[in-house]
Amino acid sequence: MEFLRSLSRLLPSVVGLPRRTLCTLARSLTPGARPVVVCGRATLFLRQSRAAPLCAPLRPRVAGEMHRFRTSDVSQATLASVAPVFTVTKFDKEGNVTSFEKKKTDLYQELGLQARDLRFQHVMSITTRNNRIIMRMEYLKAVITPECLLILDYRNLNLEQWLFRELPSQLAGEGQLVTYPLPFEFRAIEALLQYWISTLQGKLSILQPLILETLEALVDPKHSSVDRSKLHILLQNGKSLSELETDIKIFKESMLEILDEEELLEELCLTKWSDPQVFEKSSAGIDHAEEMELLLENYYRLAEDLSNATRELRVLIDDSQSIIFINLDSHRNVMMRLNLQLTMGTFSLSLFGLMGVAFGMNLESSLEEKMEPHIEKV
Repeated sequence: MEFLRSLSRLLPSVVGLPRRTLCTLARSLTPGARPVVVCGRATLFLRQSRAAPLCAPLRPRVAGEMHRFRTSDVSQATLASVAPVFTVTKFDKEGNVTSFEKKKTDLYQELGLQARDLRFQHVMSITTRNNRIIMRMEYLKAVITPECLLILDYRNLNLEQWLFRELPSQLAGEGQLVTYPLPFEFRAIEALLQYWISTLQGKLSILQPLILETLEALVDPKHSSVDRSKLHILLQNGKSLSELETDIKIFKESMLEILDEEELLEELCLTKWSDPQVFEKSSAGIDHAEEMELLLENYYRLAEDLSNATRELRVLIDDSQSIIFINLDSHRNVMMRLNLQLTMGTFSLSLFGLMGVAFGMNLESSLEEKMEPHIEKV
């Protein structure tokens, strides 16, 4: 009690609370005293004093500091109330599917992650944190744990057929995944990589026939002129091909980033570090990190095949453009030759016109005097 009274003489100038309020607060903390209602500022100071360490150094109060504290509390409450809500689809080892909505703050706290881990950019990447695998594949967002796979915000992405028909059977071992005997995270990673490679292959299968058909029509020798509509279609397909090449390049770079780091391969093996029995089996037999490396290398080779196919299409487009430019140059030469011939013909006709102009002018000459006697005789 004496300590609190002496403290009340020093704190008014430091905290900015009235001395009467602090004394009331001191009496409310006295054992056996009846509860006393204190003001909001005193309650705030009490909460801060309980949360802060007792040996924390005192610092001078700045004007408006308590107002900022109260404003920050209100703003934090407001931000917590408007936190983004994820639509989460959960897949377990048996292929069971459950969907629910959860706030971002609650989700990353339950998963043991940080807020920036669920800040998904539209970039292909695979990272690990706290025995969790975070996969970003543009619009596809996933978090893999040793027990389940979480797909976040699949709405408006046209993923219903793959999510609810194909993915559960693959995770349960009914699909064609080669990693079924391995732990759950292998199946989840393979299913996601297989989906993304299939998506890239689907884009290529749509673009390839369109580009080949357009190129065949443009370089056909039967057509002497170039169809502008075909050129416009080729330009659009060329832009789509460039976007596909960028997606494949990012996928390959993300695979290489993991394959070049042995620690990253080890961290992707979640069950190896969470289950002691699996760790012993992995140490005694085939290492799970080697299996993960083989898995990623397989999909890297598939991406390399897609990259070669797109490179061949790009070469065909460049060669066809060269042929088109040669044809345009030949047509330009023909037009220039025709223009030159017309210019020379016009110049030749102008020479004959000079004779008429010369004789049609009112000029005296000796020829007229010689012609007069003949005219008189007639």
